Amino acid sequence: MATEPITKEVAGTCVDAGGSALGMPQLCFDWWGNQIFWLVIALVAIYFILARIALPRIASVLAERQGTIMNDIAAAEDLKRKAEEAEKAYDKALADARAEAQTIAQKARDEIKADLDDAMARADAEIAAKAAESEKAISDIRASAMESVEVVARDTAEAIVTALGGKADAAAISDAVTNRMKG
Repeated sequence: MATEPITKEVAGTCVDAGGSALGMPQLCFDWWGNQIFWLVIALVAIYFILARIALPRIASVLAERQGTIMNDIAAAEDLKRKAEEAEKAYDKALADARAEAQTIAQKARDEIKADLDDAMARADAEIAAKAAESEKAISDIRASAMESVEVVARDTAEAIVTALGGKADAAAISDAVTNRMKG
């Protein structure tokens, strides 16, 4: 035969005859007063621990973080302002450099144009000198050719007169050729 524990509920208590709790002690209405008392004590202790120790530390960490964030934001704004100033200085330097480059390029163009004009003037002078020399040479050639034509005309006239059976008088042939050459 199996022995079963004999439980006997004492009126108004949640314990058996051996003094063991029956069921869950949290649900026994007889112990609620005790449990509420210790719950209030535990909550008050937690409140004081949080209020005196944890919350001030959390508040100081949050304040420190807020200060760090504010300092970082101020530093970022300062760096942004410095970057904008640096950008303006860079833009001004770039504009000045471009203007300087334009000035240098224009100066170089002017110098090249002046050199080109000088070279063109020298070339024109050389061409004019060579043209004058050529004209002089052509004039000399014409004069020489006219003299040669006159000499050839005299020789030919003398040869024709002699071939036709006449006597060639050099002075008469020369006068005839000179009159004919003049027009």
